[in-house]
Amino acid sequence: MSDADRSTVGAPPRPIDCGIKGLCPQCGARTLFAGVLRFAERCPACGLSIAGFNVGDGPAALLVLAWGAIVVALAIVVELSFSPPWWLHVLLWVPLSTAAIVWSLRVAKGWLLAAEYRHEAGEGRLAP
Repeated sequence: MSDADRSTVGAPPRPIDCGIKGLCPQCGARTLFAGVLRFAERCPACGLSIAGFNVGDGPAALLVLAWGAIVVALAIVVELSFSPPWWLHVLLWVPLSTAAIVWSLRVAKGWLLAAEYRHEAGEGRLAP
């Protein structure tokens, strides 16, 4: 084992890896998600309470706006280039936009939760 490998053993995973692979931000086990977009209550490998983190609706709003702009731009290009019937647009863009948003939402939620864990983010409180 090289020195680089030894230095990463036991190190928590990067937040982006938690989002892409569904890794627990504490131990690195693939236990972050219990469903497609639902977080697990607790990591069975290390016991981290994942339910205590609040990712909120920020990733969803941002991704719907971003993917919406991309899909609309692509739909305009396709319409001006090929002039397909309206039902072809429906068959093309609805599944594409749904799949893109669901996949990227899973990544964004996992990344944000891992970033909250890494930076020990919590609810805002006023000191007494």
